[in-house]
This record gives sequence, structure tokens and C-alpha cells, in this order.
Amino acid sequence: MVSGGTYGTEDIVHGAGYGRAILILILTPLLWSLPTAFMIGELSSALPFEGGYYAWVRRAMGNFWGFQEAWLSLVASIFDMAIYPTLFVAYLTRMFPWFQDNNRGWWVALAVVGACALLNIAGVKVVSLTSLWLFLALSAPFVAIVLLAPFKLGVLANAVTKPTSSTVDILGGLLICMWNYMGWDNASTIAAEVERPQRTYPRAMLVAVCIVAVSYVLPFAAMWMTGLKATAWETGSWADIAGLLGGPLLRIGVVLGGIISAFGMFNALVMSYSRLPLAMAQDGMLPGTFGKLHKKSKAPWVAILALAAGWAMCLGLGFARLVTLDILLYGASLLLEFVALAVLRFREPELPRPFRVPGGLFGALAIGIPPMLLLGFSVVRSEHEQIWNMSSFAFGMILIAAGFVAYFLNHVLKPAGWSVPQQEKPQPAA
Repeated sequence: MVSGGTYGTEDIVHGAGYGRAILILILTPLLWSLPTAFMIGELSSALPFEGGYYAWVRRAMGNFWGFQEAWLSLVASIFDMAIYPTLFVAYLTRMFPWFQDNNRGWWVALAVVGACALLNIAGVKVVSLTSLWLFLALSAPFVAIVLLAPFKLGVLANAVTKPTSSTVDILGGLLICMWNYMGWDNASTIAAEVERPQRTYPRAMLVAVCIVAVSYVLPFAAMWMTGLKATAWETGSWADIAGLLGGPLLRIGVVLGGIISAFGMFNALVMSYSRLPLAMAQDGMLPGTFGKLHKKSKAPWVAILALAAGWAMCLGLGFARLVTLDILLYGASLLLEFVALAVLRFREPELPRPFRVPGGLFGALAIGIPPMLLLGFSVVRSEHEQIWNMSSFAFGMILIAAGFVAYFLNHVLKPAGWSVPQQEKPQPAA
């Protein structure tokens, strides 16, 4: 499942309308997901290091930019992770509006953060969203929507819906679409293990992109047939809309699916994101306390608690603003990865690459252009959003600049430099 799956896509229609939303959902993975997947496919197969993105950028451009890659990934994860409790509350309040009053929703979101942090520290293994059966259960309500819609052509044209509070426009809808198509790097890391990767991997990624795009497009196309107005959509409104189409049972199914999806994604990502400060601490980039492990579960409990505090601080920012900041910061780290791809092609042309970006050197240089052009929209959008009496863009720039300060402070405190694990020094083939 990519990011939030179908849950969390509603604002795309609100901002762009049905026709343009479907076009965005079709074009975005081709311009955003596939180039990213191919780039990570090459780097992960050539440099299969524990440090991941940080190790690739550090290998290509040195300690300073390696540190910035790790910093940007870590800061972006703070906003990315706050999205899932926000979605949890958005669907919960569709069933129980009582949670909308007196900041009750914020307390519920905080409880989600605390529960998942404790589960990960204790080492409790919760069924993840990679389970085929759970995936089918989460997808079932949308299959029902697609099947029911043809029998209700134009029926919802005059439907009375709950007034929305969404202010998302077409640009905001595009950024939400980009967020919903993030996560392809999870499949890219196995490129070296694929038989005949130069032929098989591109085909597999194209098929995967098509499947995910269809799972996003069909439910919206189905609802378009019913005549429901685009202005009826906002984050969490799949529940109410499903109720209009299929009654209370379908509404309950969507609510439960949204809650389970948000909780499951958040819980699973706590484990992966908490390993980033752990790795940084082990490499001397963060204080050693972030590398402390729980005696029984071996979980990095200090890193988990520190990140949980960051996630809790961002819970009140709202879905659309969180997505904007996430894309802005993630995009900066993604830019460094595309630069590392090109630099390594120049500096280490003989480095073994089981999978290579198609098109030779030109392909390696050109593949980063479409994602970077799309990221330009996040800059434009962030300039018109406010957070703590400043634009989201200015706030993002402060966080990026903080990475420069953190590096030089780290360098002053550790003049001897960082430790470099032996496995992160593979030699190019002769």
C-alpha cells in the first residue's frame, strides 16, 4: 500500500473537480513515482548499505551533504507521521461527531501516538498492512462503491451533504496526490534480487503503478457517475459518501477501514522511522543516547520517545498543511538523492549496478527533472500557507537551515569526524 491508500484522497476531488482529479491521479505516478523508483532501484542495488539514502548521498558528495540527507529525512518524517493520527481522527469523527468538540480529537490522536510508541518499545508485533487479507478487507468498501455506483446514475446530484471546511484548491489537491503516491522506494530496494532486473523491474513497476492508480481512480469515477458535487468532498468524507450510496453498513465499513488503515500504517512506520535516529547516533551524527536500546525488546526507546514528542507537537497542523510540509522537506532530500545518482555515474562509472536507470548517462540526468518540476508546486503552495505567523515555506526553510547549524555544531563537538562502518566502504570494481 502506498501512503494512505484510497483513504485520504478526498481533497483531491474537492480541489480539482472530478475530471482534473482523475487526470492528476493518472499522470502523477508517471512523473513522480516511476522516476523515484528507478533512481532508488539503481542506488540501492549498487550500494546496499544499512544507512540507505544517507549512505548514498554521503558516498557521492561527502559528510556535509550526507548529514543534510539524514536531517531532511528525519524532519520530514515528523510531519509525515503526524498525518496518520490526523486521518484516524478524521474518520472516527464521521461516526462519532462528539470527538470534534473541545479538542477531543487532538487527545484521541495523541493517544494513537502514545499507544503505538509503547507497542514498539515493548516489542509487541501488530499485524501490519502488508497482510493480504487485511488489504482485501480495507479495499472491500471501495469495491462495493464501484459496483453500486452504476445503479445510481445521477441519483446524488441533489444530495444534501454535510458542509465542508476544506480550503484545498487544485494545487493542494496535486500535493495530496503526490503524498498518496509516495512509498515506491520500499519496492525499489529489492531491484538487485529481481531476475533480469533491467527488463523485469521497469515492467513490474509499471504494472504496480497501474494497479495503484486504478484503485484510486475507479472509486472517484464511480462517484462521478452518481452526480455528487465535487464540493461535498473533504478529508474523511468517504464515510458519509459511502453512506449515501450504500447505507449505514457501507458507511461503517469505510470508517472502520480508515481507522484501521491509519493506525496500522502509523504503527508500522514507527519502527522504520525510529531506526533513522538510531543509525545517526551509532554513526556519531546524534548524541549517543538516541542509540539506547530496550533491554528486552531491543527497540530504540529513546529515539521512539523523542520522535513521538515531535509527532505530538504537529498534530494540530491539519491534514493539508502537514502534507505540504512533508512534500517540501521530503522533496529536498529527494533532490539530493537524484544528484547523488548523477554524481556517482560521473565519479564511479565502474561501480557494479545490477539495475541501472534506462537511457545511459542521459537517462540518469534526465530522470530527476519531472519530480523536481512537480516539487516546484510545493514551494508555490507553501508560500501561501501560514504556520505560527509565518508562511509554511519560511518555516520549512528554517528547518532546512537548522540542518546546516546542526552539522557545524556536530563538527565542533566531534572534530575527529564520524565513525564509518566497514560495510559502508565497498570498492568499485576494477
